[in-house]
Amino acid sequence: MDIVREIALKTLYKIDKEDAYSNIAVEKTIKENRNKIDERDIGFISEIVYGVTTWKLTLDEIIKKYSNIRLKKISPWILNILRMGIYQIVFLDKVPKSAAVNESVNLAKRYGHRGSSNFVNAILRKVDKKDYDELFEIKDDIERISKTTSMPVWIITELLKENDIQKVEDICKASNIRPKMTIRINTLKTNREEIKKLLKERKIEFEEGTLEDFLILDKVKNIENLDLFKNGYFTIQDEGAGLVPLILDPKPNQVVLDACSSPGGKTTYMAELMKNKGKIVAWDIHKHRVALINENAKRLGIDIVETKCQDATIYKEEYKEKFDKILLDVPCSGMGVLKRKPDIKWKRKPEDIEEITKIQTKILETCSKYLKEKGEMVYATCSIFCEENEKIVEKFLQNNKQFDYVVIRKNKDENNIKDLKYIQLYQAKENDGFFICKFQKK
Repeated sequence: MDIVREIALKTLYKIDKEDAYSNIAVEKTIKENRNKIDERDIGFISEIVYGVTTWKLTLDEIIKKYSNIRLKKISPWILNILRMGIYQIVFLDKVPKSAAVNESVNLAKRYGHRGSSNFVNAILRKVDKKDYDELFEIKDDIERISKTTSMPVWIITELLKENDIQKVEDICKASNIRPKMTIRINTLKTNREEIKKLLKERKIEFEEGTLEDFLILDKVKNIENLDLFKNGYFTIQDEGAGLVPLILDPKPNQVVLDACSSPGGKTTYMAELMKNKGKIVAWDIHKHRVALINENAKRLGIDIVETKCQDATIYKEEYKEKFDKILLDVPCSGMGVLKRKPDIKWKRKPEDIEEITKIQTKILETCSKYLKEKGEMVYATCSIFCEENEKIVEKFLQNNKQFDYVVIRKNKDENNIKDLKYIQLYQAKENDGFFICKFQKK
């Protein structure tokens, strides 16, 4: 039996039944099986796991078309075997249908009862690419978008509050595009031209990023094992995330708070922008995540970051009006990063948004008290829901008259600017979805 597909199946089971995050589950699985698989296997495992997780709703629609057994009655193992098989048949041109069917049947023999393999065989032999194409003929717009982009209806409905149907469809399509790897050059150790030269020497393909300190890599695997990464010449960061510290614009020798810091990507970028001079106080609510900030700062040669395990919703008098600048990259629904973490759309529920917005409001209200007069603060999320973004900041400004918007200058891509008061990036081929708003204390 194909061990690569079996590893992918076990990973999908962990995501479904043990509530594991897809990116963490894949990394862990690869580490555990490193001695059994090669580089091509790693790529195929990732393709299957992310593909099935991303397209689960669509794959289930095709299963329902041919199965006389309800999905809830099908064993989780067999259901994922069917999803894997259909994903290969419908979305992977390089995999022959016969291989997808035969290997799925072999898996079913091991992970099901006597009739499971016959059940899997019967369904997969009927499946064809046209089963996906037929979904585009659905007349109802919301249903069609849901089934052709594998997006829960409630998310589409939420997006329709602020966007027209075509924009929502574009957002949903973009959330399924597999992202390229973007790196941020560590200007404390190197520069853009030197990094480009070093990447060429290692035969790593790249293209220019939109932002000055960023490059987009192509066809690179196990980047954490690359000497340039280990030596802290760069870190992995999406340009949407990188835009957040750039808009806050911390200066050398300032005292800065990053209240929701882990794993430290934005924290370390601020330190680089500050030329490693001044002080950044970096908080996270969990000890193991605080350790990640320290680990990243050390690798990048940064020593101005002071970490602390701290709940940003709880007011501390000792920090009152202490900081020149504050970054609030608050916990959110994560709807802007679905192409990196597709399992989020299955884990989140509509009722989660109300609970999340309470936390966001509390962090903003509490941490705003830590800003000095004439100080500046950025509120950011990786969400594309207005409840977590515009509505939060508008309510904050109504209740806190000593704060006002700082106009954000337009960047190169003016289409991404919703309003000069704030930036709302939606998922696109190049970037994740982000909301960024800047305030000043009068």
